[in-house]
Amino acid sequence: MSIEKHKEILTKMHNIYKAKNSEYGNSFSITFKKYGIISALTQMFHKWNRLENLVMDKNASNSNESLEDSLLDLGNYCILTLIELENNKIKKGKKTE
Repeated sequence: MSIEKHKEILTKMHNIYKAKNSEYGNSFSITFKKYGIISALTQMFHKWNRLENLVMDKNASNSNESLEDSLLDLGNYCILTLIELENNKIKKGKKTE
């Protein structure tokens, strides 16, 4: 994969994040603060199940969410989890790298 393609995908992920954050607000962060990392794992698990259905179930291809959309969402959930973990370290006075 080229460096340019990687950047293109990250830009697409960022645009999806902005659009969903505008639509849903900061619900990921709010839920993370309330329930901890298990909330992030739950979101990722749901997205993983969606991916599995898209790959394994031929009828799932009629869905309104594509394989690419699901992969981009899963990537965003991973990034959002990293952000929450970093914010948690800062609040506890730990240095981040």
